[in-house]
Amino acid sequence: MLLHWRGRERYTVFDTDYGDGSGVRALVQAWRDDPLRPARLHVVARADGLMPGFHRIPQAEPGVTLDLLSAPLDIALAQLVARLDFIRLHGIAREGTAFARPLARIAAAHAQLQASGLSAAQAAALAGEGFAFEEASPSEAHFASRKPRLPVPATPQRRAIVIGAGIAGSAACERLCARGWEVTLIERHARPAMEASGNHAGIFMPLVSKDDNIPTRLVRSAFLYALRYWEGLGGIGRAIDGAACGVLQLARDAAHAQVQRAIAASGHYPPQFARWLEQPEAEALLGLPAPDGGWLFPQGGWARPGSVCEAMLAACGSRLQAHFGACGARLERAGDEWTVIDEQGQVLARAATVILASGAGAAQFPQAARLPLAALRGQVSHIDAATLPALPLVLCREAYVTPASHGICCAGATYDTDPDPALWQSSHDDNLAKLRALLSDPHAAAKAPLKGRVGFRTVAPDRLPLVGRLPDFDAAGGTERLREVPRYPGLYSLLGYASRGITWAPLAAELLAAGLEGEPLPLEASLADALDPARFVLRARRAPRGPHCIPTDPEQ
Repeated sequence: MLLHWRGRERYTVFDTDYGDGSGVRALVQAWRDDPLRPARLHVVARADGLMPGFHRIPQAEPGVTLDLLSAPLDIALAQLVARLDFIRLHGIAREGTAFARPLARIAAAHAQLQASGLSAAQAAALAGEGFAFEEASPSEAHFASRKPRLPVPATPQRRAIVIGAGIAGSAACERLCARGWEVTLIERHARPAMEASGNHAGIFMPLVSKDDNIPTRLVRSAFLYALRYWEGLGGIGRAIDGAACGVLQLARDAAHAQVQRAIAASGHYPPQFARWLEQPEAEALLGLPAPDGGWLFPQGGWARPGSVCEAMLAACGSRLQAHFGACGARLERAGDEWTVIDEQGQVLARAATVILASGAGAAQFPQAARLPLAALRGQVSHIDAATLPALPLVLCREAYVTPASHGICCAGATYDTDPDPALWQSSHDDNLAKLRALLSDPHAAAKAPLKGRVGFRTVAPDRLPLVGRLPDFDAAGGTERLREVPRYPGLYSLLGYASRGITWAPLAAELLAAGLEGEPLPLEASLADALDPARFVLRARRAPRGPHCIPTDPEQ
């Protein structure tokens, strides 16, 4: 393998059994010790004991990426977006032969393979897909198929412009700078996190569902990655203001609780991730009435979005050049570069890659104006903590309330389409009514003065973010497949995070950065497609455009 990886920009290894991780650790050490190593090493391995799906595990070593896949081998390979340079097959005697075709699809030209314990049928299936086994060493093979391979992605210029210094843009800056990119950040406000990311507290928590649908799987992947990612920045409650105190999501009523019990009985969720609590246990934990029980998410909690942005931008170091108080008014493309121009016609920056991460502000650019994004007004109420019972964790149902921080509890948030940024007494009253219902106390926060904050979240009709290269709606014609939708060259989006900006931001930025670099993606192909902004080009043709949905997720 050492000779095989030398002289390459990146090298990807696939292992069918992560085991105790010792094999991967040895591989990384060999990479570290080789002065002629590739700049980036990507290790993808199947692992047991994890929740279903793909898990990107952040590494202390900047040039190393580790993905652990929890899925049957054939399904994992069919969903893996990567080019494999070295393949290690072992412990798969009972896997059948269905894995051979998806493996060949993602094998790089001249990929090397090491195998042990293959059945005769498995070896024959691999040979039929283009793997040529060595006569002198039947456990080794190389990929010799003459079928056309996708071209190796060109090394990018590694210069980008990010528009917007909220949670989405700050994460994009950090993930690109970590890969050696030089990034210019343009923000119209005087400092980061002044729009929706400026709230005092944002909640992070996963979803559960009976059918483990695409939104549930996406939020789970984003939530688990965010927990690992924040540790690399110093941790919630340490470098980042907040607390991983847990979240208790109460059932709405007895009927809703019965549905949740059925989900809990399925056994899909380990207790450290999500645990259903019946009334006695929920009330003992909370110290308040919980008549229908609820879901405890022990790893959930709250964080101040602005502190998350500050930690991410600080991690960028000297690779980041930030322009605050600068408003990018338009984008112009000339040759291979985009130019960002301000309202006075002055050039702010030029680069081949531009990432729109400015929330509702992205609609001012014609290239993004047809994206079906709604700006939803959300008012959060700031309540004197002394007027509320002391909460050991975040409590939510139709609304949420956070534990005290600096003498304040945050309660909310409202959802409406009015563009007024001012605090409304009616929205405050609505927050207080939901808070009192949540606490089962009609006198909680009595005479609470009108204090809080209004922010505007951008929301797509399906409530999922828009992560990837922007589609050209006008050039789409009769395109019916996602990969054939025309795109603006070098123009990308990180938009539509709705009420889950804290949760979405790290994984969405990692997904975008990995795609720009031509690396293995941190998500299954079907999940990455579900976030592709071009999905709306296809949907606009298939059905009339309906009204924007307003989410009710009690986060941020």
